[in-house]
Amino acid sequence: MKNIAVIGAGTMGNGIAHTFAQFNYNVQLIDVSENALKNGLATISKNLDRMVAKEKISEDDKNNTLENITTYTSIKEGVRNANLVVEAATENVSLKGKIFKELDQACPKDTILATNTSSISITQIAAETNRPDKVIGMHFMNPVPIMKLVEIIRGYNTSDAVMDFTVDLAKKINKIPVEVNDYPGFVANRILMPMINESIETLYNGVAGVAEIDTVMKLGMAHPMGPLQLADFIGLDVCLSILNVMYDGFKNPKYAPCPLLANMVMAGKLGVKSGEGFYDYSESRKAEKVASMFS
Repeated sequence: MKNIAVIGAGTMGNGIAHTFAQFNYNVQLIDVSENALKNGLATISKNLDRMVAKEKISEDDKNNTLENITTYTSIKEGVRNANLVVEAATENVSLKGKIFKELDQACPKDTILATNTSSISITQIAAETNRPDKVIGMHFMNPVPIMKLVEIIRGYNTSDAVMDFTVDLAKKINKIPVEVNDYPGFVANRILMPMINESIETLYNGVAGVAEIDTVMKLGMAHPMGPLQLADFIGLDVCLSILNVMYDGFKNPKYAPCPLLANMVMAGKLGVKSGEGFYDYSESRKAEKVASMFS
């Protein structure tokens, strides 16, 4: 098990590729966009430079990590020799279904197919393949090279052998795997997203301002980051998508997204990646300035 293909060169994908490559796996980083691949490699290099500066790794370690990564714009070419594929594309059911159908046809018969989905049913994704016993969830946390947790999600047909293998693999890349069952949002987002949504509702109802809500949660609950800042960091579109998956899956109104969240996403105010969400990031990626519509 040395060849790991990663689908998607965005924030999660390049972080997953970075992590496996740092532990001397051969990584095939795949994205339909050549520009996304260039940006992904640039991000990996920048993050490795930070690790070198902090003396966590050597310059040789950095170079070896980058040498372990090969990029492809074709799934068929990139997964040809893959032992494991980790899909980290956009959190969209139909897109993931299409990718897994293609992976099932292009990968060797014994290749394990993992998804980094943060909320979508593993069983539903696996149904797009002829190998549901070899489909599993590996939900990494952002930023992947730093965060220890990986939620390992067993689909309805995931085999014990694939589950055991995936748990062991997570440990080999210095992560802490936690096994969970296949329900919308799993554990992390089933608990986190309602908290974020309730924080947005609190703002929407005029109970307190952006900075005040985040300050209460940081100082009163010892959270390292306020929930509105965290939402900006995750991406408000991602938060909305996860809440919709849970609302559709449970049919419980407590998971219904706040109208303010939906409107912000429609307006393109997605958080850090768009330059504005609950905070203004035009001058700094730190949440130091509340967005003008909330100030």
